[in-house]
Amino acid sequence: MATNHGAPADTRTWTTVPTKFVLAGGVNFAYRELGPTGGVPVVFLHHFAAVLDDWDPRIIDGIAAHHHVITFDNRGVGATDSKVPADLEQMGRDAATFIRALGHDSVDLLGFSLGGGVAQMVALQNPTLVRRMVLAGTGPRGGGGIDHMRRIVGRAYLKAALARKDARHFLFFPRTTEGKRSADAYFARLAERAIDRDTRISMQARLAQLKAIMGGGKAAPDDLSQITAPVFVANGDNDLMVASEHSADLARRLPNSQLTIYPSSGHGGIFQYHREFVPEVLAFLGEEPHTAAASAASSATNSGDQS
Repeated sequence: MATNHGAPADTRTWTTVPTKFVLAGGVNFAYRELGPTGGVPVVFLHHFAAVLDDWDPRIIDGIAAHHHVITFDNRGVGATDSKVPADLEQMGRDAATFIRALGHDSVDLLGFSLGGGVAQMVALQNPTLVRRMVLAGTGPRGGGGIDHMRRIVGRAYLKAALARKDARHFLFFPRTTEGKRSADAYFARLAERAIDRDTRISMQARLAQLKAIMGGGKAAPDDLSQITAPVFVANGDNDLMVASEHSADLARRLPNSQLTIYPSSGHGGIFQYHREFVPEVLAFLGEEPHTAAASAASSATNSGDQS
């Protein structure tokens, strides 16, 4: 049973679009949607410890200019009730439950980091539900290297506490002059939404998500050849958490994929290179308007984020 179900998607910007709720599978999911209705919606799946307000407004607004965009807090995250499960499989089932509660039987997915792992689960569990996928800053389950995650994240949180900064300054961006500037611009964009802010992530959610990430890294590899939908894989060349070779491995395991590695950038690369990433996603999804093509051409010689 949905709340506000059937209403047209809000066409305002990411900083003002309202938060809605839909009850599905005993969970009251918080979500936001904007952009033109009709066609296949793009559902966003977020990273470790993230809530709705952690999406980059430039990416959301850029894609929502041409597509119906849906973002949501999965079970136990942010304003969504219940508790976060400690495995990727259940996260995937919860995401599919949410999608179908909104009445969609075909969607595109954009998964970042942990969200990319969840997106893979959704596609494996529901082969007919996913039309196309964008996977950024993520690798295949059982890809190796996960044992370093706890140490890397712990060190970043310690540095962040000493510097009185968000840990993503150290995890998402290289500590170069350009990387630091891009990080500052990214956090300035996250602060643009001043109303109807989401509930902060709970400690239960953080611990369960970390357990799911660690478990996914140590699990047996999935047979990704079952995912026949086209997939756009992206990462930065200096990703501390998911090395670019893991994203390259992911692309190799998928039968219909393309890979972009952004230079001199950190986790995923998409927030530092949002000006390049958005037109690439629009083209991949089958939407390549003149504005996107012009943006891609004008930004081809730029490096980093210009806010």
